[in-house]
Amino acid sequence: MPEFDRRVLEVLRQPMESGRVTISRAARQSDFPARFQLIAAMNPCPCGFLGHPSGKCDCTSDAVLRYQGRISGPLLDRIDIQIEVAALRPDTLLADADGEPSSVIAARVALAHQRQLARQGKQNQGLITGEVERHCRPDEAGAAVLRQAMLHLNWSARVYHRVLKVARTIADLADAPVILAEHVSEAIQLRRGLREP
Repeated sequence: MPEFDRRVLEVLRQPMESGRVTISRAARQSDFPARFQLIAAMNPCPCGFLGHPSGKCDCTSDAVLRYQGRISGPLLDRIDIQIEVAALRPDTLLADADGEPSSVIAARVALAHQRQLARQGKQNQGLITGEVERHCRPDEAGAAVLRQAMLHLNWSARVYHRVLKVARTIADLADAPVILAEHVSEAIQLRRGLREP
């Protein structure tokens, strides 16, 4: 992602938020639907080896900050799930996978999708602010966990609402009618971006 020009990346902000793109030329303006799912990747530093067990990274801290700074905070705020994927050891790569089969996961996702439609008539990602407050309210312990994260990580209101929607989705996948502290904690862990401790 940081290899793209920053101005190009910034143009994504409005379509990511509104699901629409507006093109203006001379005296004409056209509005188009632009709802999409952004999946992006980036290295942790210019050489790509920051944090690698081999210790091969020779980037300075300034170079790392400049590289990571190519992605603005407002753009990162609009990316719901941000996870670091550490380098795997060769023996881990060669081992058999121990996860669930895709068919089992697909069935669970389909049920969660049905729950969302039955509860609010749309997917969680499509909820607007008032709907988030109504349908994504965590229990008391979950609210306390979220409050601590907000204070510690200095999140914007946009991030707060996005974390709640992810927590609601996690609860739906677990067939839980209420968002619990464990769902909020998992959503927070899926949100640990570049500039968060």
